[in-house]
Amino acid sequence: MGSKNKLKRFRENETFSNVVQPSREELVDGTFPLKGKWNSDFFKNDNPIVVELGCGKGEYSVGLAEKYPDKNFIGIDIKGARFWRGAKTALEDNLDNVGFMRTQIELIEYAFAKAEIDEIWITFPDPQIKYKRTKHRMTNTEFLQKYKNVLKEGGCVNLKTDSEFMHGYTLGLLHGEGHEILEANHNVYKNEYSPEEVVGIQTFYEKQYLEQGKPITYIKFRVK
Repeated sequence: MGSKNKLKRFRENETFSNVVQPSREELVDGTFPLKGKWNSDFFKNDNPIVVELGCGKGEYSVGLAEKYPDKNFIGIDIKGARFWRGAKTALEDNLDNVGFMRTQIELIEYAFAKAEIDEIWITFPDPQIKYKRTKHRMTNTEFLQKYKNVLKEGGCVNLKTDSEFMHGYTLGLLHGEGHEILEANHNVYKNEYSPEEVVGIQTFYEKQYLEQGKPITYIKFRVK
């Protein structure tokens, strides 16, 4: 994407009513006004909040919002020029139960109050295979504890990935740390029991992975 195009999208994001772009300082110093008030001040309802971390172009957040009008969805990514597409689509389709936030995922505890979220989706994250990159892996011990802090009691995390490494690493960690694995599937499209929200929405990259013959895996779990 050219820099002109990116700038245009950044400018448009600033005009979108469904996009929130707090500064790092605002989050860390506790002045972010939506923390603990997403239901009352942003969605203006009491429906459950579902967050997609690393939402990319926002296709999954938008797809889930279309399927579940009785839930609220927030796609989070640091790359605003990417989720511009999802935000624009949501506005064009009058989907008022989905929003987007531009921030780093490691700041999730500053963006949400304790037990403010009902469910988390992590879709096709970078597996960060090199050992030095372990701290950036989105299902490492540190991240899991952050998720636990913002999730309600009994809240779930969903991981959908094309990476066998990420799938295996996450399963091993969950077993090792005693978390509750609700579902683990090595190939969602070859399993007749796969939930509709897992097989009924496909991102741009997922379609590419499927064309390459890559199996798509899925884990649903609770952090203990």
